[in-house]
Amino acid sequence: MVQGGRARRAWAARGLWAGAELAVTFGLLVLLLVAHQLWWTNREARAEAGRTVHSLEREWGASPAAPASPPPAPSSSAPDEEVVVGGDPGAPHPSGGKTVSGAKITPHGDQAYAVIRIPRIGVTAPIAQGISKAGVLDKGYVGHYVQSAQPGQTGNFALAGHRNTHGEPFRYINKLRAGDLVMVETRDTVFTYVVDSTLPQTSARDSGTIAAVPRSGVKPSYGYSAPGHYITLTTCTPEFTSTYRLVVWGKLQESRPR
Repeated sequence: MVQGGRARRAWAARGLWAGAELAVTFGLLVLLLVAHQLWWTNREARAEAGRTVHSLEREWGASPAAPASPPPAPSSSAPDEEVVVGGDPGAPHPSGGKTVSGAKITPHGDQAYAVIRIPRIGVTAPIAQGISKAGVLDKGYVGHYVQSAQPGQTGNFALAGHRNTHGEPFRYINKLRAGDLVMVETRDTVFTYVVDSTLPQTSARDSGTIAAVPRSGVKPSYGYSAPGHYITLTTCTPEFTSTYRLVVWGKLQESRPR
């Protein structure tokens, strides 16, 4: 009986020791996963985004901007994406600034084709076509909703970016206030938008926020009622979740040659 009791206690001790080892191993794996998500993905994505910004700047500096072309004749069949950015040279902009003519913006796939700068929160990131995670957002890029307008065009230039992990370029857009500047730089033009309003939280399916005339379909008191030249920044909220969306809107103040 004594030997049997000792054997049972020994087996119990071994079981407890094995359980403790498994718990420690699991805890270490969780810590490694958290470190990978919160530190490594940010490090890698920021490095990738930085290289892309520098590459675009070198490309733009090495090759002169395409010569300005006169606006095409009005056509009801011409899609909005094909209009010349900026319209007529020197034409007054509704916000009081001046527009400039520029080259057509026709990005393809996950191509990075512009740079966004938000001085208030220290953001400089490439803008790429589309909002796929693997091809755009997880690289630390800001993604352009392909159904929305391009920078400088009438309508809504709508963008998305990660709030946490993978470079998190839009982590602090909740800190933006009316009057803050958002600059979008393309090969030949710098577009300056001014932050106008913020929608702190809405449904992830609230497509009205990125419509040509942006207005929340969930909270209709947020948004606009007339056509204009808008920019929309969208990201997830609360932090470390993807339950809702945080939206920041702005209006085009001016566009100028690079």
